[in-house]
Amino acid sequence: MVNVDKLEFGIETFGDIVSAEDGHLLTAGQSIRQIVKEGALADKLGIDVIGVGEHHRPDYSVSSPEIVLGAIASVTEHIKLATAVTVLSSDDPVRVYERFATLEGLSEGRAQVMLGRGSFTESFPLFGYDLINYDDLFDEKLAMFGQLLKEKPITWHGGFTQSLKDQDVYPKTDYDGLETYIGIGGSPESIIRAAKGGYKVILAIIGGQADRFKPYLDLYKKAAAQYDMPAYPVAVHSHGFIADDEDEAIDVAWKNIKANFDRIGLTRGWAPMSREQFDGETQSGSFYVGNPEHVAQRIARTVKLLDRGRFDLVYGAGNQTAAQRERMIELYATKVIPRVKEILSQEAVSNG
Repeated sequence: MVNVDKLEFGIETFGDIVSAEDGHLLTAGQSIRQIVKEGALADKLGIDVIGVGEHHRPDYSVSSPEIVLGAIASVTEHIKLATAVTVLSSDDPVRVYERFATLEGLSEGRAQVMLGRGSFTESFPLFGYDLINYDDLFDEKLAMFGQLLKEKPITWHGGFTQSLKDQDVYPKTDYDGLETYIGIGGSPESIIRAAKGGYKVILAIIGGQADRFKPYLDLYKKAAAQYDMPAYPVAVHSHGFIADDEDEAIDVAWKNIKANFDRIGLTRGWAPMSREQFDGETQSGSFYVGNPEHVAQRIARTVKLLDRGRFDLVYGAGNQTAAQRERMIELYATKVIPRVKEILSQEAVSNG
């Protein structure tokens, strides 16, 4: 049963370029400053987590999320600061650890790192890595990162990483270590890897009904028990858009989410999103789109079904305006989250 008191709610942005009211696109710098403003708003409204993605392409503004999170840290007090995700496979585990340990100190313990293999692969050739080693790179670098999290001198010999002999890494953290998640798209191998390493998990559900992910949660718990590791409450993130009016929410989401997915699909061989597909995702799939009551009912169902510990809503997909993004955050914080908690609490009472 879901523990409503411990349930967390977050927002995530992949750094989509923001649209001005007249339709022209803002610059990357303007879009980044808008994210900092949104982080401050989310903190003021009591949202638990903000996650910022890493991409290396023209349709996204953020390639260094830690810098953006550092800026958000300077204008916030309570909200946790996460990535969504950090592409560990094309990065240096030592530098990743050092950057987030720095953010952890700067934010007084609010830093989270979400590690992933990268569903976008632009960073691999950019930093000199061959995609033929896609899985091996992540396996080795995650193993090294796990050693770094112990904050003790490390001796390491790797095929894709540097060799270290009794080497200390700085800075050390002040707040019980660095909170680390593994971002997973839904492969059994990824779930088992995360459980074996003792990591927290966040599932990226970007298509289809949430029901199909329940077997992965069972696998995570079984694998954690097999390897004598803790099984943490699993988080989930999905796309969405909220507006005061249901029709407005659907119109804005259809325009922007479709454009976003179709643009990505050009490089992945996806067919353009149909209206039938979009409607299916908003009614019973992975797009949480609508007015606050509609979105709250759907999130509550997903949280209950999958026994979630945290739900993150990916906002700003496509080229939404600053006003649309900010209003969505306000509705999520002031209408949706309280209503989800109310629904789950009422169901817990009725079930005795």
